[in-house]
Amino acid sequence: MTALIRRAFLQQSLLVASSILGANAFAATAQAPVATTRHGRIRGYRDNGINVFKGVRYGADTAPRRFMAPLAPQAWDGVAEALEHGPSSPQSSREEAVSEDCLFLNVYTPGLRDRARRPVMFYIHGGAYNNGSGSSPLYDGVRLCRRGDVVVVTVNHRLNAFGYLYLARLGGAASNSTGNPWADSGNAGQLDLILALRWVRDNIAEFGGDPDNVTVFGQSGGGAKIATLMAMPLAAGLFHRAATMSGQQVTASGPLNATLRAQAMLDALKLPPERVGEIRTMPFQRVVAALGTRDPVLPFGGISFAPVLDDRNLLRHPFYPDAPGQSAHIPMMIGNTHDETRAFLGGDASNFNLTWEQLPAKLVPNMRVDIQPEAVIAAYRKLYPSLSPSDLLFKITTASRSWRGAIIEAEERARAGSPAFVYQLDWATPKDGGKFGAPHGSDIQLVFDNVAKPGATAIGPQAQTMADMMSDAFIAFARSGAPGAKLLPRWEPYDLARRQTMIFDVPARMEDDPRGAERRIFAKVPYVQPGT
Repeated sequence: MTALIRRAFLQQSLLVASSILGANAFAATAQAPVATTRHGRIRGYRDNGINVFKGVRYGADTAPRRFMAPLAPQAWDGVAEALEHGPSSPQSSREEAVSEDCLFLNVYTPGLRDRARRPVMFYIHGGAYNNGSGSSPLYDGVRLCRRGDVVVVTVNHRLNAFGYLYLARLGGAASNSTGNPWADSGNAGQLDLILALRWVRDNIAEFGGDPDNVTVFGQSGGGAKIATLMAMPLAAGLFHRAATMSGQQVTASGPLNATLRAQAMLDALKLPPERVGEIRTMPFQRVVAALGTRDPVLPFGGISFAPVLDDRNLLRHPFYPDAPGQSAHIPMMIGNTHDETRAFLGGDASNFNLTWEQLPAKLVPNMRVDIQPEAVIAAYRKLYPSLSPSDLLFKITTASRSWRGAIIEAEERARAGSPAFVYQLDWATPKDGGKFGAPHGSDIQLVFDNVAKPGATAIGPQAQTMADMMSDAFIAFARSGAPGAKLLPRWEPYDLARRQTMIFDVPARMEDDPRGAERRIFAKVPYVQPGT
């Protein structure tokens, strides 16, 4: 069922309901909230006292400008219905509706035109740079709005090849010249996000939000996109706080490696150099079918799409060689979960029954750093003598992968004199017997206070307590730049002497340098951001 058909069905259902239930129901429908944006008027609906506007267009259809910077939409007449999420970017995962016409956002707000200047919480979804959308039930902003009197915005933007395929060095013109139609291709997805943030700046007061108090927060790839935005000149001044959840971007993709990836895509599409222009007009399904092409740089997986150091939109690496100066004044939260890789490796039942003999070979492709697995295993067995080979698989891969990027970002912020507030989610859901611990992504449902939504994994008597802690902490951060909640101890910023970290658990606690011994094991090995 297409988005247009669904919208028509919903509107017809409202009319039928009004005829059945009488004048009062019709009055409720007639009083649906209407907001005026710079491009036109939109009609949403009410959900538990919150005004909801879904599928709000912030950019023009990207299909005619594939791989190019986005454009603002044309103004429209009348009132556009904003009742359902807009399509997601073309991708290989199972989103309900995909289209290159995907520049839509969703707004949740307690008030309209009331000059309340509420904090704005702008969420960027995960899925690496490849998949996902702002439409997940876990990202529904109603409970967060009701809880904190904030405005919540979620967003769709271009992903994978459509947002990050770097063709600039294959187009014949200078790679970053204005005459090169591919000049922005490696960062088009980031430019979409910047356009969405400009929409917030220009329109959010209509929704009772404060354009001078915008917090960007995001999980996994969303956090990585935020780290990159912190180093992009075009994003300066568009947000005022930043929170990353299991998503880091220490270094971007280099332009030469990004060009190798573009060439691999063209080879998969059977396009010789003289026919490169055809990739702009072929059906998007053909591009999607080639996304699984083996990466020519990394020893694992399909092509890695990520922002590119193109010396045009991204002039430096996000957190190398230091924290970006343009964002030094922006308060930042950096978080990870205790058992990140149980989300990635836990789907293989054999990983829960490893022998000591099998463990080294399992670690080699999954640590993502070049270090002797036997030496790492020996060190971990001294630290944790009671743990099984499977326990160590998850522990070692968690410490050697994304957690390292988070530590580097926190260290660089501390060195720059603008320390971050760092957290680690330790609380393990009892779901599935607790075997997944606190895996990658388990903080989303807690931050949004959506433990009862479809897809939530937080269950048991402590789940709501954890949601209370985390959602209140993020709301406080959005409001003041310092996270806090009545169920938390005082949250101290991270410094290099103590490495203070909030441990989200029941009860919560501050801890200095959690897993410090694990951190030191990998500190001798250079960290290379996947994709770089």
